[in-house]
Amino acid sequence: MTFRAVFLFAAALLFAVPAVGQENSLYTVANVHVDASAASSSAALNTAIAQGRAKAFQILYRRLTRQADWVRQPALDVTSLLRLSRGTTITNERRSTTRYVADVTYSFNPAAVARTLRAAQIAFSQSQAKPILIIPMSPGVSHGPWAQALMAPGFRDSQVPFTVLGPEDDASLADLNLDAASWNEVAAVATKYHVGEVALVQAIYANGKITVNIRRLGIGEQPVKTSLDVPMLQTVGTTYPAAAQAAMHDIEDMWKSRTAIDFSQRGRLTADVRIASLAQWGEIQTSLAAVGNVTSMTVTAMDISDARVNLTYLGGLDQLREAMGGEGLSLTNHGGQWMLAKAQ
Repeated sequence: MTFRAVFLFAAALLFAVPAVGQENSLYTVANVHVDASAASSSAALNTAIAQGRAKAFQILYRRLTRQADWVRQPALDVTSLLRLSRGTTITNERRSTTRYVADVTYSFNPAAVARTLRAAQIAFSQSQAKPILIIPMSPGVSHGPWAQALMAPGFRDSQVPFTVLGPEDDASLADLNLDAASWNEVAAVATKYHVGEVALVQAIYANGKITVNIRRLGIGEQPVKTSLDVPMLQTVGTTYPAAAQAAMHDIEDMWKSRTAIDFSQRGRLTADVRIASLAQWGEIQTSLAAVGNVTSMTVTAMDISDARVNLTYLGGLDQLREAMGGEGLSLTNHGGQWMLAKAQ
């Protein structure tokens, strides 16, 4: 990059980017039902809130981490969990002299949770995934019981926002083949649902089990396929909910495998930024501040239309690019030089 009238700034252009934003709905767990009894009303309240906080932390932990690490959840006592807490919101409250019942929303401190998981050497994801479109297949695209199972409201705590294809779009995908499908075949429905990623989720019954095949398609990416077997419970219909839950967890893990940060891995790179206006420069800085694995940004040179920045980050380079994409930024390499820009 050629810099015209290069300005080297000292403190004015030295930015420390926070690891986690101050407000993050990802760290909020809503509507945890609590119910506890004790010798007094206040004791029942304290017991219920503490028990609910433990439940909420487990939901949060599983939201942020891969299934393989769920057994490694840190064992935190009441005091430790309270240190992670940012606050609670209580609704549907009922109480007596010995019992307390309510629905509680728990907010956790992102920085405190991050410190706890880093100390336990557990890789976790700090960014909210973009929505993904689920196309139910059994074996072809259809909206029978399998699609209904995938639409269950129990997936609302997922870190990956799911949208299930509507039945009105079945006809346009009638010829879709899971093993051969390409992005071009689903691009139209992806545009309709405003997503950049699609998962074909197929359920097939054979030999006393349901096999779930998942094929992930993304713009400009190689398809990724996984399969899993779910034992029959009683009938195919009664097994579908368990199969749907297993499928959703598998899709989450596909995403988390790209974003869960190994904090023992660190990197640094220099990137050029094309600046169209001061307002755009401000937007880029704001977006970078929301990228959880960027730990600092230093501006080393700047003129009226370009800047050169040094970034330090945690995890791998692919994870950095994934996290930046989630905040509306693109990081590309051109002839050995990295370019940072607002995503188109």
